[in-house]
Amino acid sequence: MSNSSILFQHNTLASLMAGLYKGTLPLEKLLEHGDLGIGTLDGIDGELIICDGKAYQAIGTGQQAEVIELSGNETVPYAAIVNHRADQRFDLNEPMDHELLKAQLESRFSSKNLFQSIKIKGHFKQMHVRMIPKSPIGKRFAEIANQQPEFTEEDISGTLVGFWTPELFHGVSVAGYHLHFISDDKTFGGHVMDFVCDHASVEIGHIDALVQDFPSQDANFKEASFNVEQLKNDISDSE
Repeated sequence: MSNSSILFQHNTLASLMAGLYKGTLPLEKLLEHGDLGIGTLDGIDGELIICDGKAYQAIGTGQQAEVIELSGNETVPYAAIVNHRADQRFDLNEPMDHELLKAQLESRFSSKNLFQSIKIKGHFKQMHVRMIPKSPIGKRFAEIANQQPEFTEEDISGTLVGFWTPELFHGVSVAGYHLHFISDDKTFGGHVMDFVCDHASVEIGHIDALVQDFPSQDANFKEASFNVEQLKNDISDSE
C-alpha cells in the first residue's frame, strides 16, 4: 500500500468523550505518520492543528485566542493525521458560507463511504472557532463543551485542515466534518464552528485505509467501561 493514503488515528473520539484525557502518544511519534491533522493535547488542553507538517496548539486565555508552535515533546490523548494527497483541487472566487462550501466539497467526493482529507487555504470574511479548555480526567467532554471559549475574527487569511468521516464510522470520529483553522500569521486558530469564505484554494484527498492505534499501555483505557450510545450522542452534541 505504498501509494495509498493512510489515515493514522490515535485513540477514538468516543474515548475522549468518556473523559480519557491523558496524553498517551508523543507528538513527535504522531508526526511520523503525516503532514495534515487534528486532535488535542494532554488534558484536552486546546486544539491541535497540524498543517504542512508543523504542529500548533490553539488555546483561549481570557478574552484572547493564542496559538503556540509545538516542539514535539508534548503528548496527545487523541489525534488523526495523514500524508495529505489531493486528488481534487478547485478554486473559490466568490463569497460562500460554510454550509454552501461543504455542499461543494461533498459533490466532489469520490465516495461517501471513504474518509476524506480536506485543506482549504484562502481569505475569510469571518472565522468562528472554539478551543476546549484544559480539564481534569474523568469529567465528561459534553459537560466541558458547554464552557468552551469561542472567538470570531474578520478579514483573516489562513488554512482549514481536517477530515470528513462517513456515517459508518461515527464514534471512531465524528460523522461529517471535523475541521481546525490556523491563520497565516499563526496568531489565531481553533476548532471551526462556522465561517464565510471570500476566496480560497480547496483540496480534497480520498483516504484508502484507516490505521486505528490504541493506548494499549494506558490502564485507564484498558479498564474503562463505555456507554456506547451515550458517547455517540455526546459526539454529535459536542462536535
